[in-house]
Amino acid sequence: MARESKKPLLEKRYYENCPGCKTDLLKQSRTGIPVRELVSIWIALLCNALPVSSLFPFLYFMAYAVEIFREEHQALGLSIVSTSWGIGLIIGPALGGFLAQETLHMHNESNMSQDGLCADMETSSHWSNANEKKDEIEKNESTSKGSLIRNWPLMSSIIVYCVFSLHDMAYSEIFSLWAESPKKFGGLSYSTDDVGKVLAISGLSLLVFQLWLYPYVERFLGPVMISRIAGILSIPLLTCYPLLATLSGFSLSLILNCISAIKNVLSVSIVTGMLMLQNNAVEQHQRGAANGINMTGMSLFKAVGPAGGGAIFSWAQKRQDSAFLPGDHMVFFMLNVVEALGVLMTFKPFLRQRHQ
Repeated sequence: MARESKKPLLEKRYYENCPGCKTDLLKQSRTGIPVRELVSIWIALLCNALPVSSLFPFLYFMAYAVEIFREEHQALGLSIVSTSWGIGLIIGPALGGFLAQETLHMHNESNMSQDGLCADMETSSHWSNANEKKDEIEKNESTSKGSLIRNWPLMSSIIVYCVFSLHDMAYSEIFSLWAESPKKFGGLSYSTDDVGKVLAISGLSLLVFQLWLYPYVERFLGPVMISRIAGILSIPLLTCYPLLATLSGFSLSLILNCISAIKNVLSVSIVTGMLMLQNNAVEQHQRGAANGINMTGMSLFKAVGPAGGGAIFSWAQKRQDSAFLPGDHMVFFMLNVVEALGVLMTFKPFLRQRHQ
């Protein structure tokens, strides 16, 4: 069920000259779509992601390490590239979570007193006194670090998110390998340019869905139900992939683009739902540390995804004549196993939501 908005029994209290309190008041006064904030987040993330993404193909194919080393040293060079990339995926999110500002609420108790309380600021809320907030902050600081690990709604959503991240990373690796492999091995004999076009169309459909459709669907179903339904629908969708090798021409291109777009939409719906659960499972001042734990775990699983996906694909190519799940059927079956595991973990008693 979707989250229901309830009026709190007690009026929320705010502090003067606190960025977090001012932000909360701004959210209360603005009920429309926050276009300016959405654009600023979009630009900030795009400017940070584009430089790294532009380097990713060079790191992935490791062309530079192969070119500059002698043949006997190429293995060492490739190993260094893979190791440094994997360490970066693990340490980066952990360091970011450690350094992140946990909350915008910064109340300077030394400068606050009963005389410093202000009027409402166009709402029925009023400023609380410093002593009450000081006790609350001391209590939060003493329990925030240890309570995150014992917070099962948070940890269960992180584990589910990591499982789906493993699946998504393995799928991304396998999809390109499968599409570019020859027809005789169950692939599509696509070129890298053809694969790029498919991924571009999938990205466009993803953009349309996330911006215009997902908020309304989430409001109606809730994040848990969306993730569960998306995971269930992904299983029969993945089962259809090996059958696409029997098609050709326009029919293959049309069906592949449709299936790829739907698969990516379902995957991102799951990820978005899990992120919502994680941030709602903790107090506001704990979200920085919680997201650091989440990103670290996700990076560990994503580091395993490409290696595992590539190994399974290579092994499946050698069993084209097997009586049980030959060739690429085994590859997508293994992806379905991971997806099914993630879906099962979205049910109680494993996945629990925090009672607001």
